[in-house]
Amino acid sequence: MPKIRLLLALSALLFFSAFLAKPRPTLYLIGDSTVRNTGAGQQGWGQSLPALFDTTRLRIVNNAMAGRSTRTFIKEGRWERTLAALRPGDFVLMQFGHNEGSAPDTTKAGRRGVLRGTGPETKSLTWPDGTPETVQTYGAYLRKFIREAKAKGATPVVCSMIPRNEWKDGKVLRADQDFGKWAAEVAQQEGVAFINLNDITARKYEKIGPDETKKYFPGDHTHTNPAGAQVNAESVVEGIRTDKKLALNKYLR
Repeated sequence: MPKIRLLLALSALLFFSAFLAKPRPTLYLIGDSTVRNTGAGQQGWGQSLPALFDTTRLRIVNNAMAGRSTRTFIKEGRWERTLAALRPGDFVLMQFGHNEGSAPDTTKAGRRGVLRGTGPETKSLTWPDGTPETVQTYGAYLRKFIREAKAKGATPVVCSMIPRNEWKDGKVLRADQDFGKWAAEVAQQEGVAFINLNDITARKYEKIGPDETKKYFPGDHTHTNPAGAQVNAESVVEGIRTDKKLALNKYLR
């Protein structure tokens, strides 16, 4: 009888231990088509990333959406849904910049555009149906992601945009004078990790040369195929490894 009671007690203990076990943290990815792309023959680096992590210990949820800028990702409620799902101990890895470049207005071309820079400047718009919108700078939108993620107990990580297949004088064109620069500035100001994905991958492209690099871009100069997505995912991991303080390191394979 005592042996039975002991077994029952152990069973109960195991049950409650399992019930109270801390759930896996989640890494949420937000961004554009270079992070998640379902087009034929194309793939974003976020779709290659899970193979580089121990997903038995870390969930990865890719909430990036093709064609979105920081402005439209927020406006469409995509950030709100990601934010609602965040729990203490989670991570948010963000990469934007490819769709922000047009002048912000209410036209089809300008609906994704943001103000350039990282300052407090705004632009007031009124849509044809009378809906007002206040457009902010690229940096201000990144700060919103960072600060609101922090407030939920999550760890934000900022990435500069992957480089396009654009060259000049044998070098890949960098985003170090605009969106890449601004992403780095905001990350530093907010005290969060920054991965210079733009430069890490650009150096890889330069090592193999334009002809080999072109094989990663079957349709245009921006969207990669699965092989190119793998290169960029590995660049993300390279950036994580260089920041020893970043807790994501312990989940890498």
